[in-house]
Amino acid sequence: MNNNKLYSPFTKGSLALKNRIVMSPMTRCRAIGNIPNDLMAEYYNQRCGAGLIITEGVSPSPNGLGYARIPGIFSKEQTEGWKKITAAVHANGTKIFIQLMHTGRISHPLNMPEGSAILAPSAVKAAGQMWTDAKQLQDFPEPKAMSAEELQQTKAEYINAAKNAMEAGFDGVELHGANGYLLEQFLSPISNIRTDNYGGSIVNRCRFVLEVAAAVAAEIGSGKTAIRLSPFGVASDMPHYPEINETYNYLSEELNKLNIAYVHIVDHSAMGAPTVPIEIKERIRNNFKNTVILAGGFDKELAESVIESGLGDLVSFGRPFINNPDLVMRFENNWPLSQDLKMDLFYAADEKGYTDYPFYKS
Repeated sequence: MNNNKLYSPFTKGSLALKNRIVMSPMTRCRAIGNIPNDLMAEYYNQRCGAGLIITEGVSPSPNGLGYARIPGIFSKEQTEGWKKITAAVHANGTKIFIQLMHTGRISHPLNMPEGSAILAPSAVKAAGQMWTDAKQLQDFPEPKAMSAEELQQTKAEYINAAKNAMEAGFDGVELHGANGYLLEQFLSPISNIRTDNYGGSIVNRCRFVLEVAAAVAAEIGSGKTAIRLSPFGVASDMPHYPEINETYNYLSEELNKLNIAYVHIVDHSAMGAPTVPIEIKERIRNNFKNTVILAGGFDKELAESVIESGLGDLVSFGRPFINNPDLVMRFENNWPLSQDLKMDLFYAADEKGYTDYPFYKS
């Protein structure tokens, strides 16, 4: 096996990366007032060993700001804040995609600005609770089913956010179609019980996701547009349903027709969720001809083997990048990985457990 493949440059379609290691999108809740800041720029700059960085989830709309202290990219101030981050990353020869994450029903009014609304495909309440800085854990409320007008407005917000991302210097946009957020809420017949053209059949349930992807691709170019998917994932109260395989088979065929840059498949089984069956990964790989990124519980050896097998082109690492900002250097030099992961500080508001993890001293 060629163990250097992970570190060798990768070029396919519009992607040209210095290596095949991707930093996963990870919510870190450091955007005070929902505006990207200098602390976030330092965090991303520390992790520029990756060939590609995908940002934390960034809301395209005030309606999508479900969590406390997550950034947006719908205002001028937010767009300006992101410019510092893209400049820092590019100075190190790393590419950076912004992940557009509209949280949909996974939200709470206490985390949202005045005048915003919690929207979803249908008025189906998610089980579970959400952290609010004002009143700590609160139950998810019942969302408002999106009207035809709100569907179009939300699509326009994605387009505008993608345009702002280009102004901010990003290399592309990853649409968050995973983990139970708005786009995945449309895919599931459990969270989507609409009776119009956006609900019911597989084709109808995939319609909004494909319309958003096509609209963003038309605005910024298909080579700068990508999507993250989590088939068989259960995050944010997304139970399994009988047509999962057929849904993702159809969706990946249609995404291939759009010629977008990549599909990013996340498997949360390393954190206790059900395993994504190998058959669905193979089906997406077979249907989608551009780049496939695989994420979920990888170590260096597993990453090398999955790239060698051809199942994925790139491998995405999440938590190891939190406490190993120099993860790529540690992999390349066979330096030990830090095991000191401060999980209680994942979503805190300051530098502790964020930018204070040390680099390896050889």
